[in-house]
Amino acid sequence: MNEEKMTLKESVRLTLRAWRFYWKNTPRFVLSTVLWALADAVSPYAVVWFSARLVAELSDARDPQALAVDVAWVLGVTALLTLVRSVLLHWKGVEREQLNWQLGHDCFMEKQMSMDYADEDSQQVYDLYNFIQQSESFCGGGNPNAVALLDSVSAAVFRILGGAVLSVGLFTARVPAGPLTVLNSPLCVPAVLVLILAVAWLSPVCASSAGISSPDIEEEGRWGNRLWAFLMGVCRDDKKALDVRMYDQFEFLKDHAAVSMPAFERARKGKFGILNATGNAVSALLMGLSYLFVCLKAYGGAFGLGAVTQYVGAATNFFVGIGGLFTAVGDCRFNAPYLKTLYDYLDLPNKMYKGSLTTEKRSDRQYTVEFRDVSFRYPGSEQYALRHLSMTFKVGERLAVVGMNGSGKTTFIKLLCRLYDPTEGVILLNGIDIRKYRYDEYMDIFSVVFQDFKLFSLPLGQNVATAQHYDAARAADCLQKAGFSDRLARMPKGLDTCLYKDLDEDGVTISGGEAQKIAIARALYKDAPFIVLDEPTAALDPVAEAEIYAKFNEIAGDKTAIYISHRLSSCKFCDEIAVFDHGEVVQQGTHEELLGEPDGKYYELWNAQAQYYTEESA
Repeated sequence: MNEEKMTLKESVRLTLRAWRFYWKNTPRFVLSTVLWALADAVSPYAVVWFSARLVAELSDARDPQALAVDVAWVLGVTALLTLVRSVLLHWKGVEREQLNWQLGHDCFMEKQMSMDYADEDSQQVYDLYNFIQQSESFCGGGNPNAVALLDSVSAAVFRILGGAVLSVGLFTARVPAGPLTVLNSPLCVPAVLVLILAVAWLSPVCASSAGISSPDIEEEGRWGNRLWAFLMGVCRDDKKALDVRMYDQFEFLKDHAAVSMPAFERARKGKFGILNATGNAVSALLMGLSYLFVCLKAYGGAFGLGAVTQYVGAATNFFVGIGGLFTAVGDCRFNAPYLKTLYDYLDLPNKMYKGSLTTEKRSDRQYTVEFRDVSFRYPGSEQYALRHLSMTFKVGERLAVVGMNGSGKTTFIKLLCRLYDPTEGVILLNGIDIRKYRYDEYMDIFSVVFQDFKLFSLPLGQNVATAQHYDAARAADCLQKAGFSDRLARMPKGLDTCLYKDLDEDGVTISGGEAQKIAIARALYKDAPFIVLDEPTAALDPVAEAEIYAKFNEIAGDKTAIYISHRLSSCKFCDEIAVFDHGEVVQQGTHEELLGEPDGKYYELWNAQAQYYTEESA
């Protein structure tokens, strides 16, 4: 979080920015909040005013007819305002749900999908996002508190206005001759107002100080939230249930969870408790001062018993509004650093040039890709992940990229798909720097099945097409080509069968091998000219992986296929094999050509792996 002390002006600016977002995206939420605050503020004043009329009648004429009318007014107004407040509160709740969706969608989902992948992949940006989420969970920092401020400020303003209108007589009514005529002094009213305002200011200052002191335990609090979320996730995860039971890990996890509690216990017993108790005591003093001033003027004969009821209620609510406004100012300053961090994240600029040239839609799929002396370092790293990479591959070719873990294979794919731009050198598509092409159109020519691919708890067909509306025949054909047709035939709802049970109790659980086939079908459905398999079968045994790769080679057709693997046996059929080692391509050629170089890295890896498989089978 931004550690610099925020000025009131900057705090208000950030809060107003949040409110403008709410108005732009969900104006009905802002309207419902303001109207509810108005109804909530008016309700006690209306009841106080009519009750004062009733008390005045009881203490004076006691006319039964007039009393009946006053009682009817009190009951009628109370019932009507209760109904109005209930309707507005319900409307406000509905609109708040819409706002929550907008905050999640526009503030985070769209930002995450539109930001440069280099930023999304950055640990620093990930930590920033994590901080925002943990702060919202820990103390409502950011949007939750800004929403609450809209509510509290609206309520405070309406309470102040209502109280001011009904309290005018309290300060203008004069005391007849007697010992309390000092209350008629021109200095008395300002002095009383200053005293009560000072007390009204002191109470929320104590409460706000208690809130502002939360950074004292903020780091522990956020860490505690992370710990609880992780531990609860472990307990709920069915994949971890075996280990939790086998090793009796529940008690072990519970001991870890208890570590986060002492910080909160210390705070409640120390500074938090003292400041909150002081704030409550000052609030009680404020009420006492208000009552004292009203009673003194009434005792002096300035007004009758009915007016006492009105002025006590009006003055109480007026100063509650004043206190609420002071509290809102403190909350605004407390929340400002969280909003600053939020906007630091949302305002992250996209530095990657998105290009303007249209990617040619070639029906003959004649695409040539060339890496020309490409080197790459990940942001913030001084070590090169790739060095002086130069290679070319053409349409219809089968290229295998092999090497040990960490040799640069996946980095090569990230550069090819333009998830990152080269640090040095250039990548060309049909002789043109890929940075000049429109980014979205360039991405469309690639289908990639990553090692850590993701399927969703949605219908099978939607997983294949990554869309709600899709060509069912085409999706079924892609699943058949990927070897999933037998499993599809056994699914109760066919393509409409939901995967997993997160969202549908009738959903089906699929095996790892079945999930890989669905991921491959998804790549086929996109029908892009380039298709990449980035070790999606790494969890399978070598024979199963080789079978899937060989099957995929048959169905890839005229597409350019790139296979990433650290198992050399899976890629013998490829037209060319590029051997990566420590970020460089140390060999290129066919399987036979590379085995003909006994001093090469490929020969070394091939014999090491072949020996292992031979010993294993023996």
